[in-house]
Amino acid sequence: MDMLIYVVVGIAALAAIYFLFIRKPEQPKELPKPAAEEKLPAKRKDEPKLAEKPKAKAEPAAAPKPKSEQPAPPSEREPEPSPEEPPSVESGRASLTPRVNVQSLRKGLAKSRADEGFFGKLKALLTGRKEIDDDIAAEIEEVLLASDVGVATTESILARLKERLAKGDLSDSSKIWQALREEARRILDVDGKAGGFLLRGKPTVVLLVGVNGAGKTTTIGKLATKLSAEGHTCVLAAGDTFRAAAVQQLVVWGDRVGCEVVRGKDGGDPASVVFDSIKKASEQGADVVLADTAGRLHTKANLMTEMTKIAKTAGKALDGAPHEILLVVDATNGQNALAQAKEFRDALPLTGLVLTKLDGTAKGGVVLGISDTLGLPVRFIGLGERPDDLHEFSADAFVEALLGKEIEDKAA
Repeated sequence: MDMLIYVVVGIAALAAIYFLFIRKPEQPKELPKPAAEEKLPAKRKDEPKLAEKPKAKAEPAAAPKPKSEQPAPPSEREPEPSPEEPPSVESGRASLTPRVNVQSLRKGLAKSRADEGFFGKLKALLTGRKEIDDDIAAEIEEVLLASDVGVATTESILARLKERLAKGDLSDSSKIWQALREEARRILDVDGKAGGFLLRGKPTVVLLVGVNGAGKTTTIGKLATKLSAEGHTCVLAAGDTFRAAAVQQLVVWGDRVGCEVVRGKDGGDPASVVFDSIKKASEQGADVVLADTAGRLHTKANLMTEMTKIAKTAGKALDGAPHEILLVVDATNGQNALAQAKEFRDALPLTGLVLTKLDGTAKGGVVLGISDTLGLPVRFIGLGERPDDLHEFSADAFVEALLGKEIEDKAA
């Protein structure tokens, strides 16, 4: 009986071995179907990893302070802003690194390039002329003056043209056109200093000044957008304490870009706001302080004196500050803008110009007049309302966009 039990147990053991170890290798015949099915899940497992990478980079881009050394690429920053804030949609594309798009400049300068604009009038004057006589200088003078180039700058340009005409160097219209381009480039290339500004301290303090309505607060918002997109941390100083709307506007920009805004009491001392902003930026290790100031008429001596006080106070908060004092000028004001600029230059050690609303005037020659008269480099030009419509200035790109390479170029 015991023998029978051993036999049964042995048979059961052999059967188990057969099913567990001998029949299993035969399963590969059925594997092709599961294997094909596994290829799809394998791809799905990889796809989330690829999708997660942009998210990981996009999160610091919305708040650049924590990871200023690793800014998110523009394409990954664009989806973050809310749809009701159109200007910030383009914020990720801005950069202080010179990236001048001539075509976008041409589009922004459309009014100046139109038939009734600066470019159009010069083009009409010179196109098709086979003979160049002495009267051409007088006609060019009329166009330059009508385009807000200014008397002094126009006389300087004409003196050089007449000298070359007398030597016979300008024998046809194309050579005169090229000479005008060279003169414009000579005027705008002030000591080779143009296009943005250098970060020369930590923080670098930038003070923006100008008359009412020139666009200082908006320019600060656009600059903050550009700097943040490059991974720099900014502190915004709401120094226009006399206009509540300006403070609120700066707060909106700060929230949008992720920059801290230092504000004071309504009607308070703007110098103290700038002082506190610099101190806070120093404590936080911020890269840049962008300081707004109240608009002031250039004819008001007391307000201009207050402006100098703000600049001196910045120096008390940080040696060498302000590192940049940029005069914001509304280009649509023409020759009046030039008069304003002269007064600010006499009161403050200006380091550069920001010309706003250049897309709103057909008299693009105002850029030549202001730069030549003040001897200051143009750092930025505004050609629209979006953050990326504030362009780092390039003399070569501007001349090409405004005057074109040949007189046959058509206005945009």
